[in-house]
Amino acid sequence: MTLSAGLDWFRTLMWTAALIATPVILTGLIVGLIMAVLQAATQVNDSALGFVPKAVASGIALVIAGPWMLAQLVEFATAALRAMGSVHP
Repeated sequence: MTLSAGLDWFRTLMWTAALIATPVILTGLIVGLIMAVLQAATQVNDSALGFVPKAVASGIALVIAGPWMLAQLVEFATAALRAMGSVHP
């Protein structure tokens, strides 16, 4: 395996990781922003009030996007394992 091929696999790994994490992170970000605005408007500064909705929304996003995320991981792992078979010392 050449250096450029290894870097290409690393780039693909990073892209896949970012793609898989996006649904849960974006959901937490959006819900966190909404909760921060609501807390600022009502002047209620309870940390649990901001955490619980983010945790619930992230869990729901994980349940909804989970099959797609798993399919992306399986696709990457399958391609990586097939590529390992073609590496010669």
